[in-house]
Amino acid sequence: MSDSASLTAEILPVLDLMGGVVVRGVAGHRDTYQPISSRLVDSAEPDRVARAFQEKLGLHRFYVADLDAIEHDRPSLSMIERLADNQRQVLVDAGLRDIERARALLDHGATAVIAGLETLPGPQLLQRLVDAIGPDRLIFSLDLKQGVPMVDPTAWPDPEPLDLADSAIAAGVKQLIVLDLAGVGTGSGLPTLPLCRQIREKHPDVALITGGGIRNRDDIVSAARAGVDSVLVASALHDGSLVP
Repeated sequence: MSDSASLTAEILPVLDLMGGVVVRGVAGHRDTYQPISSRLVDSAEPDRVARAFQEKLGLHRFYVADLDAIEHDRPSLSMIERLADNQRQVLVDAGLRDIERARALLDHGATAVIAGLETLPGPQLLQRLVDAIGPDRLIFSLDLKQGVPMVDPTAWPDPEPLDLADSAIAAGVKQLIVLDLAGVGTGSGLPTLPLCRQIREKHPDVALITGGGIRNRDDIVSAARAGVDSVLVASALHDGSLVP
């Protein structure tokens, strides 16, 4: 849980992978994503971007979204293995749809796997994942778009955002991401903070991560005040508006 007195949260740099390179995500419109342009590194090659985060910013824990796996069910396990090298901790969303993929990601070096609402077929699999790999290596991502859960409402008994968070935590989840894709890469601030505050009030012990729209240090402080432990950041690191 965040220490409200410190008014800070951990920065988790984001690597959105598509077609073998790091791309800049904007508002979840994946068909328009392009390779990143960064002040930190003159390359979109994933290992070089990760190395720049390490060496220039001192960041060693990463959020990795394998968009080819999420969109097309084509994970790049070899890429995950390379990114997990060099004393990096990688939290990987590779479109979990079954336990076998979760185990494969862990076998290839992932520190933890992310069960994203967008691709998770239902709460039964989430429970099975908690039981199979344990809550320390599993993170549930409450995926939203303009505040609406990215979910088949017929597959989940409680499809409202707070109810979904409650259900995941009741299943044994101890780490939770709240991510609104509509805010990603827009530099418009975090749209998820009201929901994060609600989750924190009900579940003081859950590890809470959010992201999408981070602009500067003030947004980090606002996230910490909402009870957030870690924030996902990409664009603000690459353009230099946020320096850890």
